[in-house]
Amino acid sequence: MPTPTMPMRIFLRVIILPCGGRRPVLTTTEGRDISRGRTSTAKECSSAFRREPAGLDQTRHPQVGRVPDLADFMIVYGDLERIERAADVEASLASALRRVETMPAGIDRHAALVGAFIRAAELVQGVADAGFDRLGKDARSASQESGAMLLLLLAAAIGRSWRRGFDADVDAGRLSELLRQSHGGGVIKTRTAEGFAHYALYPESYLEAARASGLAANTVAIGIRSIGLGLGALVAAALGAAPAISLRPAGHPYDREVRADAELIEPHAADPEVQFAIVDEGPGRSGSSFASVARWLSGHGVAASRIHFFPSHDGQPGPEASAETRSVWDAVRRHPAGRHDILSGAGGLRSWVEKTLGPLDGSLRELSGVQSAAAVQPQPVDTRFARRKFLAHNAEGLWLIKFAGLGDVGERKFCDARALAHAGFGPETVGLCHGFLVQKWVEGRPLGETPCDRKVLLKVLGAYLACRSKCLGAPGVGASLEKLRDMAVWNTSQALGAEAGSALERRLSGVASLEDRVRRIRTDNRLHGWEWLAAGCGLLKIDAVDHCEAHDLIGCQDIAWDVAGAIVEHDLTEDDIATLRHELRRGGVEAEGAMIAAMLPCYLAFQLGLWSTAEPSTGQTKACATSYADKLLRHLRQPR
Repeated sequence: MPTPTMPMRIFLRVIILPCGGRRPVLTTTEGRDISRGRTSTAKECSSAFRREPAGLDQTRHPQVGRVPDLADFMIVYGDLERIERAADVEASLASALRRVETMPAGIDRHAALVGAFIRAAELVQGVADAGFDRLGKDARSASQESGAMLLLLLAAAIGRSWRRGFDADVDAGRLSELLRQSHGGGVIKTRTAEGFAHYALYPESYLEAARASGLAANTVAIGIRSIGLGLGALVAAALGAAPAISLRPAGHPYDREVRADAELIEPHAADPEVQFAIVDEGPGRSGSSFASVARWLSGHGVAASRIHFFPSHDGQPGPEASAETRSVWDAVRRHPAGRHDILSGAGGLRSWVEKTLGPLDGSLRELSGVQSAAAVQPQPVDTRFARRKFLAHNAEGLWLIKFAGLGDVGERKFCDARALAHAGFGPETVGLCHGFLVQKWVEGRPLGETPCDRKVLLKVLGAYLACRSKCLGAPGVGASLEKLRDMAVWNTSQALGAEAGSALERRLSGVASLEDRVRRIRTDNRLHGWEWLAAGCGLLKIDAVDHCEAHDLIGCQDIAWDVAGAIVEHDLTEDDIATLRHELRRGGVEAEGAMIAAMLPCYLAFQLGLWSTAEPSTGQTKACATSYADKLLRHLRQPR
């Protein structure tokens, strides 16, 4: 497990398209261009949401009349990078492998083996990236070759376990020896593999895709780092091939290029009988990573007929793909892992769940959206962050089966869900089945569609946030205050105009001085009214364990982030805020006023960016974006 307090580096995924020299302007409910206006202090955050601001020259804000598409102008995503000691990762992996070796056969043992494989891939990725940074290119090294063999043997063990009903031997001694040889000590930068953590991308589907490809054992597998490094090992293992090569294409996200020694593929490039398998998740918006490796191979004499892509889905590259990239995709053969849905087949998710719940009545029913079945009013839905989930039924009633993540990510969320359930804030949680949480289905109505006493709400909010501070696991990484400020200024500038962005930048100019007072916890990050159910047992928080480890910028934050979220989402007055902070103190938690003041406009700007770019864009998502724009505008208009 990574040390929670270790430093981290954040990469912001910002997509900016030309807009004819004009900044897009978001229309508020007042129907005005909001590129001008005065600023306010964060102390006025609550009242600013409810009263009509004064002191603004309304003649300088003409009618605009629509909300433009801002999908390519907002910062929402963030890739978090951990800095870890390679020796610590080795020690935790060696322990995990010994545990796998002693576990009885079954899905839990298989899941633990997959978790060890994912963590090993992070170690090997960190070592490979360090070599790339040192040399400016990918090249052979003894440690990387040991790491590649380690991943090949682990991938082969996963394959045997998968084919033999989760009953296969693991040689922990041999694996631990390779583990020691796969790094040279020091510190490395590791990344969480998005597909394994967020998008229910299962290693077993790549095993099946490779077996169905018909490729021979002399195929050269090339994994694209990060996640493709491990996926490449799975393809190689399924084919009986040599350990996979790993590459990290560099350059602009939409125009990647490979920087690597040609000896990585010698003498195979000159052999017309050798095929090449390029392996990664995706394609994404451009497909340029796959295409860059194909172009690199072509430059070394490999014909397109010898190149095979192993992507995660069957779709084409997205709107940023160049004509050249599209021609590459059209020229090669593709073997998408998504054609092999291991969850629905024999020995899949239903059988895993029955190990926990016993016999099920009927089939699992996949839930197509994230809206609560009890909701009467349409709720905003953003499919980018929706998890795969199913409904199961047995003699005890209905159960929600929801993807939480493979490996350590899922284990952390399982522990959090049980802690919240034990404290009375979440649904009963009875199991983790190879990445899927098993929780009791709760009947209730979303908060906002049923009356709720204000005092009761504030008491529950305070107790819930205090519980998160005290009872959940160790926090992971999260965006620094400076990164939050940069996101907030950018999003505000794009939506409300350059002057508003500058005003916010001045407001948050001293935010870095608060950084050493940040106390990270596993924040909720999602306190919207529709995320609460009024049930027979009181108010329950649903979807409570995903968002501090989501594929966005925020991550784990100070409790002040959730307090800011509560202020915004529940329209808290100044008296309400005082009551909430009092309830937190009763739980032994202090939410610092200056931190809340700094985080509140950042929270608004993030939500504005999130719902402005939601997929699909609907009336509900646009209404959300407009609401956050209104609140942020009113906040900025308050006099300092």
